[in-house]
Amino acid sequence: MQNTTLCYIEHDGAYLMLHRIRKKNDVNHDKWIGIGGHFEENESPEDCVTREALEETGLTLIRPRYVGIVTFVSDRWEGEYMHLFHAKEFTGHLRDCTEGVLEWIPKERMRTIPQWAGDRIFLELLEQETPFFSLKLRYAGQTLCEAVLNGTPLPLKSSEPI
Repeated sequence: MQNTTLCYIEHDGAYLMLHRIRKKNDVNHDKWIGIGGHFEENESPEDCVTREALEETGLTLIRPRYVGIVTFVSDRWEGEYMHLFHAKEFTGHLRDCTEGVLEWIPKERMRTIPQWAGDRIFLELLEQETPFFSLKLRYAGQTLCEAVLNGTPLPLKSSEPI
């Protein structure tokens, strides 16, 4: 299982989102995701999310809040433990990202952009300020088949686009 981080950076009622359109053979191609990436040797989750945010955006996070861990299980891709963060404070200036296009998306527009179905679940948990959580998401291809929050299965919304 690989370890990654993901951060939703919030400012003025919007999240900084990355539209993944620049990398070839990208599992996230054409999806909108938060900021983050893979751990490097000897990094803590906080080290990784801070480094990835700076590399991808030019922003230095101030006190990012560790909100949960998401376990991804897939029939196509290696399993992943994603450490989820939320940040409201940062310094620096936004710059171009080699992995896609960065854009501040107002919260009310978040459900209208192409995202993974599981991302919508943890974004809702983030919005509800759910205490630190463990979320397991199981995918068959790009279809979300199971979501388990703190050991309890969640009902899936089958009509929800990914």
